[in-house]
Amino acid sequence: MSLGVRWTLHGDGKTPAPGAVVRPDERLSWPRTFGLGAQHVVAMFGASFVAPVLMGLDPNLAIMMSGIATAIFLLATKGRVPSYLGCSLSFVGVAATIRASGGDAATITGAVFVVAVALFLVGLAVQRFGARIIHAAMPPVVTGAVVMLIGFNLAPVTASTYWPQDQWTALAVMLFTGLAVVCLRGFLSRIAIFLGLVFGYVLSWVLDLVFGKINSPVGGAAAVDHWRLDLSAVGKADWIGLPSFHAPSFEWSAILVALPVVIALVAENAGHVKAVGEMTGDSLDDKLGTAIAADGAASMLSTAVGGPPNTTYSENIGVMAATRVYSTAAYWAAACFALLFGLCPKFGAVVAAIPGGVLGGITVILYGMIGLLGAQIWLNGRVDLRNPLNLVPAAAGIIIGVGGVTLKITDNFELGGIALGTIVVITGYHVLRAFAPAHLKTQEPLLDSGTSAYDERSDEAGAHGGSSGDTGTGPGKA
Repeated sequence: MSLGVRWTLHGDGKTPAPGAVVRPDERLSWPRTFGLGAQHVVAMFGASFVAPVLMGLDPNLAIMMSGIATAIFLLATKGRVPSYLGCSLSFVGVAATIRASGGDAATITGAVFVVAVALFLVGLAVQRFGARIIHAAMPPVVTGAVVMLIGFNLAPVTASTYWPQDQWTALAVMLFTGLAVVCLRGFLSRIAIFLGLVFGYVLSWVLDLVFGKINSPVGGAAAVDHWRLDLSAVGKADWIGLPSFHAPSFEWSAILVALPVVIALVAENAGHVKAVGEMTGDSLDDKLGTAIAADGAASMLSTAVGGPPNTTYSENIGVMAATRVYSTAAYWAAACFALLFGLCPKFGAVVAAIPGGVLGGITVILYGMIGLLGAQIWLNGRVDLRNPLNLVPAAAGIIIGVGGVTLKITDNFELGGIALGTIVVITGYHVLRAFAPAHLKTQEPLLDSGTSAYDERSDEAGAHGGSSGDTGTGPGKA
């Protein structure tokens, strides 16, 4: 049985011919392959390192488990779906909510472990019954609304925790990152978040040298004098060592807050498989369920030892689009590099020292982009918000999720925020649909029988030599 770990040399192994692509089962020379692997690691740096810091988890463990997760994914898909699995930003809001209610890192990883199990089971169901079951439960109006409320629910975290620590650095980092995303081209545009982090890091260091300590709140606490960039932990960290592990703990209140994120993860994986299939020209319809299940299994392993959940990364799809090299050998190289980084505590200490003001500038853009992916799902699904069947549940759920509305069930249990908003969107849509008149029930599917097309416009574009629209989780424009 093939595991997808054998590759044929593409051409002379040096430079692909003009217009040619390096397919997943091909590779360039090993030095070039490892160079591409390093490029993939750099592409995922920004989001994959920021996410565990924002969740209060060990960044060293996060990067190490991302390498292991990528290996699991490549083996499960037998090398047909080139992908890097990095720390999912979809859980940042969940982590903030759980911590605000008194939970710790173990509570967070326990809740996310249950989500990973749910994702694994969804993958098995899709593998058995096909992608139409996703449409039946989660049409575009539902999926888009849930992704949107998950992203926008994070707004208070930026406003109250990160931005106040150094508002002028946050503003500068926000402007720099925005310019990098819009103005840079090719590979540099794919690592705009990483470049923003580096810019903010250097800026904070310069401001400390010029102006000394800043008086501001740290982590939502009272204002104190502190260095913007505190590297004291870096000098104490070892060069080589294992990251810190911990076992998850399980609390129903935290689990209910986290479960809605499974919808976002399914949408991310579906978009990834679709995008890769279109770029490589290889129908990957039969691998959608496997990809979702592999993501779930990898996240189960990561959270079981105290790491964050993982998901497919659109930044790395962008690298493939720019280089036209889809070789899974490059992803194996990236996984090896990630394992090595994870075994360097000093490197993790550098990541953990990212100043709060820098995170403020980055998260303003990052959290907004997560939320607006929901709008992109609506656009690709051609959701008509003039239709009250779509408008009412989406509007109610988003306001509940973003505003932190709560529903007290008993003296010791209440639903609120992301969990309650998601329940309102899903149940509200299906209940209203059951009673709605026939003319309101026209709805385009989230997924067809496969993932190679989402709507008729994709087919028309393909017939005229164009490319189909992105799902919002695929690559940006080079």
